[in-house]
Amino acid sequence: PMKTILHPTDFSPASRPAFKKAIEVAKKDRATLTLLHVMAPMVPAGNLYISPRTYDEWAAATTVSANKAIEGLLKPARAAGVKAKSIVLMGVPADVIVRAARTRRAALIVMGTHGRSGFSRFLLGSVASRVVATSPCPVLTVRGK
Repeated sequence: PMKTILHPTDFSPASRPAFKKAIEVAKKDRATLTLLHVMAPMVPAGNLYISPRTYDEWAAATTVSANKAIEGLLKPARAAGVKAKSIVLMGVPADVIVRAARTRRAALIVMGTHGRSGFSRFLLGSVASRVVATSPCPVLTVRGK
C-alpha cells in the first residue's frame, strides 16, 4: 500500500513552505498526500450565549470556506503529480492532527512551525510542539517565512 503523508495546514502564508515540502516528499516517496485543516470550535467570549442555530450556521459557513481553501491546495499538489486528498475536521488542532495521523496510519507529518506573528505564531508553535510530542509517526517541521 502507498504511504500516507499528512500535511496539516492553517492556510497562512507561513504554512506555504511546509506545503511545498510535503509535495516534494510525497512525490519522492510516491506517497499519498493528505491535506488536513482543523477548525477550532467556536468558544463564546465571556458569558455570551450563542443559540444552537447560530452555532450551526457559523460551523456550516466555516466548513464551506475551509473546504474551498483546501480545494485550492489540492490543485497544485495534483498538478505536481502527487495523489492528494483532503479532510476538514473540528476540534483541538494538536489532538485532531495526532488522531488523524493514527487513524490514517500516516508515515510522516509535515507541518509549519509558526503563523504570522504574535498570538498566531505562539498558537502554531505550540500546536507543532504538541504534535511532535504526541505523534505516532515522525514529524517534519518546516519554518514559516
